Amino acid sequence: MGPVNLVDLGPIAQLRAGRLSRRLPQLYVGLVLYGVSLALMYRGDLGLAPWDVLHSGLIRHLPITIGQAVVLMSFVVLLLWIPLRETPGLGTISNALVVGISADATLAVLAKPDALVLRVVLMVGGVLLCGLASALYIGAQLGRGPRDGLMTGFARRTGRSLRLVRTCLEVAVVVIGVLLGGTIGLGTVLYALAIGPLTQLWLPAFTVELSASSRSVPTHPVPPSPRPR
Repeated sequence: MGPVNLVDLGPIAQLRAGRLSRRLPQLYVGLVLYGVSLALMYRGDLGLAPWDVLHSGLIRHLPITIGQAVVLMSFVVLLLWIPLRETPGLGTISNALVVGISADATLAVLAKPDALVLRVVLMVGGVLLCGLASALYIGAQLGRGPRDGLMTGFARRTGRSLRLVRTCLEVAVVVIGVLLGGTIGLGTVLYALAIGPLTQLWLPAFTVELSASSRSVPTHPVPPSPRPR
């Protein structure tokens, strides 16, 4: 299946593009499910997504939960948007808050299983759910997540490809996370290999077609391994 073209709109234009009765619920369902997927992988304890390796390292040194670490780092990353001249949208701010809250809420009711097979199920389920959540969030077309905006901002400023910039950023956060004692393992590798194809698979079904006036705005292809964060 070929790449999906998403309309690149400013924060006000995103809201004026119509179909908010579909796009807003889809946005928040996607963000909540993304937090659930993080919690599933965390309880599986077989490796986390690259940025979550960093988050899990932070909580070893700060008196905060994994969800609070997600929120904290989201706003730290948003500060880096300022020199990059990236503009946040409703989806950006919602992402910074909802994913972490959803992750902590899920962890409050989900215990870590003892059986390895159940931990593998949580890990695989977390990756699959993350791909679906990513498609829901991105397809709502209400703004990039903090970490995606950092990627696109650096790519625009440096002239490098999105793939290269994303790889460099995620290698950097994994290294920092490991140095802080973060959780890395098979789940980290599985996530890196599967999240792009999974999101690309589901994205066409959940990309909301916007109004005719919005479609006149230049579009951009989804990166090879799109993420909502």
